[in-house]
Amino acid sequence: MSSSKPLLIEIYRRLLEAYGPQGWWPAESRFEMIAGAILTQSAAWRNVERALDNLRSAGVESWRAVHDLPLEELAGLVRPSGYYNAKSRKLKAFAAHVCVDYDGDLDAMFAADTKMVREELLGIHGIGPETADDILVYAAGKPSFVIDAYTIRILKRVGLAPIERDNYNGWQRLFHENLEPDVTVFNEYHALLDHHHKASCTKNAPRCDGCCLQDICATGRAAVEA
Repeated sequence: MSSSKPLLIEIYRRLLEAYGPQGWWPAESRFEMIAGAILTQSAAWRNVERALDNLRSAGVESWRAVHDLPLEELAGLVRPSGYYNAKSRKLKAFAAHVCVDYDGDLDAMFAADTKMVREELLGIHGIGPETADDILVYAAGKPSFVIDAYTIRILKRVGLAPIERDNYNGWQRLFHENLEPDVTVFNEYHALLDHHHKASCTKNAPRCDGCCLQDICATGRAAVEA
């Protein structure tokens, strides 16, 4: 058994006990979840919500509607999320893929195994590893752990790191090789890590005093000793 496994399981247990189930993803439909995953690239979620509100108000609530909408109109609707010209092209690329290849049927697109769907997603313009894994876990219901800057920052402070290269795939393997491929756990774990970052383990000034991970975290123990 990897020495990382018990610690990863204990971190999850403590975060879940401290914060409870998070109920992610914060969207009203699979369309909004996937659109949100694309729009949240380099954007605060509150701005993504404004863009999603615009799409909803304009009746753009399906990939067929995105596919049929002129690019300039789509860019105007998603403007609040920033980089709106680039993001509108990414939305168009996803819409074209699902509408042309699957007649707009997400279930058909997600029918293959996790690895195949992930490779397919990564082949769509504007879909990188984090966005692909967001879509897999939250829209397709497939176990592919999402790695983001919050996750990496927290685990480094705890004292965990991949044995292999410190990159997206290395961090993801740390979870995949030590946890059962359970989509519910992967969903909650990622959401809990993001919540913990906002609540306690912030970027510049982590609040170690009272942190639920303090005694199992290298940074937390150092703070106590200091």
